[in-house]
Amino acid sequence: MSSGPIQYAQTPVLSIAYHEYGASTGWPVVLSHGFPYDPHAYDHVVPSLIRHGARVIVPYLRGYGPTRFLSPETMRNGQQAALGRDIIDLLDALGIEKALLAGFDWGGLASCCASALFPDRVVGLVSIAGYDINDVSAQLRANPPFLECRIWYQHLFQSERGRECLEQHRRDLCKILWKQWSPNWPFSEELYDSVADSFGNPDFVDVVIHCYRHCFGNAQGESAYEDLEERLRQRPKIVVPTITIDGIDDPLKPGGTAHHAEMFTGKHEHRAVKSGHALPFEAPEDFAAAILAVHDWVVDD
Repeated sequence: MSSGPIQYAQTPVLSIAYHEYGASTGWPVVLSHGFPYDPHAYDHVVPSLIRHGARVIVPYLRGYGPTRFLSPETMRNGQQAALGRDIIDLLDALGIEKALLAGFDWGGLASCCASALFPDRVVGLVSIAGYDINDVSAQLRANPPFLECRIWYQHLFQSERGRECLEQHRRDLCKILWKQWSPNWPFSEELYDSVADSFGNPDFVDVVIHCYRHCFGNAQGESAYEDLEERLRQRPKIVVPTITIDGIDDPLKPGGTAHHAEMFTGKHEHRAVKSGHALPFEAPEDFAAAILAVHDWVVDD
């Protein structure tokens, strides 16, 4: 489906660009994209949701597309607490008391953080790759070599050489990631180019670099988020109804995340579907079905 007109919501930090679909009186769901993607990830998820009465909000994350920081003085921050807080601030700006949250990659991280930190604002969660809150202390320890190879870009981004590579070659670098992470998805050049336009945001490089340096423990967070970050360091369990999904061909999550079940204390179901990392692109019907299932749980309760 076409993305529709871009709208804007002002939060304390950002002018968040977003697309909205469905009736304004529908049940709210926020779909958050990952790195390096944008709202196009949900083009084939949205139609099913609006047929079932949803009001669908699909924002551009900080550093992507037309989303902008309000002040040139604000840190171009990609830490997880900021990403989670952005979702709650967006709900505030739109006058939405509670919403169902769903996302993958950074969007899954943001949705998990918002759900863990602000459960009173979240009716339910769909998260690709399980409990997707970064354990920064664990990042200080080595992964098996095969996985370290797959996260080469994260190691690259720890250096100024990596910043320069992303700055100068962002479209080529991100296309390599798409191909490596979704080895069985024959995406078109036209689709990639339409998404890669969002990487032209003037803050894209700074936000991406900070995100990966912070999660490796190599960059300080912003003091305004320290209280939230401290709560995330405690590995809070997620209490809202949740479906977690793994793409069985996702090279970044070998073996899947079924073992994360203990981190969800509310109603929880784990699913595995035929997909790589970009699951909403590759298996939109499965992603939409999970959202609708969580919504049904909430309605039945």
